[in-house]
Amino acid sequence: MAARAEPAEDEEWVAGWIAAAHDHRALLLPLGMPPVVLQDQTVRQHMLVAAGGHALRVRLSNRFGDQPLVVGAAGVGLCTGPDALSPGTLRPLRFDGRPGTTLAPHTERWSDPVALEVTADQRLAVSLHLPQATVIGTGHATSPASSQAAAGDQVMHSRLAAPVDLPWNPIVTAIDVRIAQQPAKVVVAFGDSITQGASAADSTAASYPARLAARLRGAREAPPVVVLNAGLSGNRLLRDGTGPRGLARFAHDALQVSGVTHVIVLIGINDIGWGTAGGERPVWLVPPWDVATPDAITAGLQRLVGEARAQGVKVLLGTLPPFKGSPYWSEDNERTRQAVNRWIRGRQDVDAVIDFDAALRAKEDALMLHPAFDSGDHLHPSEAGFAAMAAAADVPELRE
Repeated sequence: MAARAEPAEDEEWVAGWIAAAHDHRALLLPLGMPPVVLQDQTVRQHMLVAAGGHALRVRLSNRFGDQPLVVGAAGVGLCTGPDALSPGTLRPLRFDGRPGTTLAPHTERWSDPVALEVTADQRLAVSLHLPQATVIGTGHATSPASSQAAAGDQVMHSRLAAPVDLPWNPIVTAIDVRIAQQPAKVVVAFGDSITQGASAADSTAASYPARLAARLRGAREAPPVVVLNAGLSGNRLLRDGTGPRGLARFAHDALQVSGVTHVIVLIGINDIGWGTAGGERPVWLVPPWDVATPDAITAGLQRLVGEARAQGVKVLLGTLPPFKGSPYWSEDNERTRQAVNRWIRGRQDVDAVIDFDAALRAKEDALMLHPAFDSGDHLHPSEAGFAAMAAAADVPELRE
């Protein structure tokens, strides 16, 4: 019997995969590199879904584009390996019944629902044919990158002919699934590179949100708990930089996620360390008025808490891990981190505090990452560190 694309009365859309997108061109410009342009090519992006269901929809994004984005055809299918899709699972995607769509600048849109059985922790791929010359603006990075491009319209091919790897994952930013189970708990992990898992060889499997998801699946929670990663490497809470500031993107990347019930917030280290190198922060790079003070950071975090609670979303705040020994560290920056962490630990208006600082710090020097949890740069956790973070984040409040 074919899967149903239309929902029953007791079913709902739940986010199965998300990505925190930003403007790819903003990364290339400082390097003097031209933007990526694709024309009459098929882009295929692989992703690991965190929730299963019998139907799905795909979100395409032109949020950071300044030209219309023309998609000639689109499709989805389940992966049978790193380079192939199961032919029997290939499904065309439609948009208001049509095979293609055009996204105006700064807009997004969902595909029509498509019937496809997918299980949690299953890999699938979305393919898009871009018939016109397209400057790639909107997208996201993972480690390793998981997108390929190939000539012509190969959307419905189970294997791309002569593909080339892309260093960037363009356009597709979310996948929702229809679930027929009791309503899921949907947890969005919101933060910077520490949340994204940028220091891991494979952030889709080794980041702390991915490891937390695996822990909760292993516990066979009922209702199921879905954990999604809205980390963005280099992101700051108070200022734009790598992507919009956390204050600006929180509503879109966390609170507008389909079915969201909980958010874990871990952000602020890039604000504290911005412009610091070798214990110094040159005034010409970061003027005094742009230095993130404890009061500014905590006010920003309080704003995120208020926005989430106003929407009925449970909030879990994470303390900032140690980073002594990294280029970000200075005595002044350490005092700021300690002040922010004291504020976080004292919060009575959140549903839980997750003490990532205590979980990751060294016994010999509490200002440093434990050697086993240090990726080597004294700032980003190792894969063992991400496992320790997932253990610390596995709290009863995620099931409530």
